[in-house]
Amino acid sequence: MDTQQNTALSRALAEIPGPLPARGVIHIAIPHTDRFTVVGNHLAQHPGLSCTAVGIAVRIQSLPQGVEVGIKALAARCREGEKRVAAALRELEAFGYLQRVRNRLPSGRVITRTIFCNQPTALLHPRSPAAAPTPPRAPAQTETPAPAAEQPMPPTPTGLPGPSETPSPEAPALFPVLPPQPQLPQSSPFVPLPPSLPLVPPPTAPKPPPAPLPRPDALTPELDRAATAFLSDLRRHAPQFMLSETDVRQLVPGVAAWLERAARPDAVRRILTTDLPHPLRHPAKLLKHRLTALLPPPLPGSHDLAAPARPRVTVTPFQTCDDCDRAFRSPAPGHCRDCREHREHRSEATRTAA
Repeated sequence: MDTQQNTALSRALAEIPGPLPARGVIHIAIPHTDRFTVVGNHLAQHPGLSCTAVGIAVRIQSLPQGVEVGIKALAARCREGEKRVAAALRELEAFGYLQRVRNRLPSGRVITRTIFCNQPTALLHPRSPAAAPTPPRAPAQTETPAPAAEQPMPPTPTGLPGPSETPSPEAPALFPVLPPQPQLPQSSPFVPLPPSLPLVPPPTAPKPPPAPLPRPDALTPELDRAATAFLSDLRRHAPQFMLSETDVRQLVPGVAAWLERAARPDAVRRILTTDLPHPLRHPAKLLKHRLTALLPPPLPGSHDLAAPARPRVTVTPFQTCDDCDRAFRSPAPGHCRDCREHREHRSEATRTAA
């Protein structure tokens, strides 16, 4: 028998309104009503996380609180081995999605708490919830607060004990009962994020001052005249750079710094006038930015390009002993060590006999 074709996707594809894309994936989105987890695109499309780390993060995010998410526990739930699970947890820790904190219980036992945040970048700039607008009340209607004993208690989830209830032994527990553990401080619910997490400054943060325009070591009359002529002639090659005399005088030191570093005028002109934005609203500001950001280093001198001299090694030459003709190293001719010792012993024996 031939393989049965799944016609459900074909029927759903025919019901998609609008033209279908010529290539790429086609989504058939069916809304979930139960058993689903919301996952942000910052995690699903994270450029720095591997697919294994993204899958482990989604698995952890879908589990209820209190479930063990250690390396061995996740390896038992997934097809990946312990090594791949451990590597994925390290990736999640590096980008701030996962935190593992060691705490000491009152009994002295040390435990490891695993904290998972579904959106770590939101912790850097928490937003205060906006106050809900209160509807206007009629002046004639007044409400008196109910006594404390008559105020209704907030509803509790099904299966969980309320404020004055005790869990029934017959009712199955939704989550495993854990021993009492010290709570994290309310002021800082999460451990400080690692420095590897990129910090995005708020829009109102003060911007750093722009870099100053480069200046030559010595603005000679020749450099000043050449830079002025270069800027004045720039509109012939690029009509967008119709500079005023004030702009030319302000940009002359930057062009002079380029010319002082042996940059050819045609090369400088090509760098300054290539790949221009459209439309160009501030030509003088663009020239100042490019003259500052693209300044080349000065040319090295001949002594900088010369190969470093090798250190000279002094080699002690060979000498021939005058008595035994043995070769030995010495800066001056004479006798070898054995012959010198023999001569010293013979001299001592002669003095002793005398």
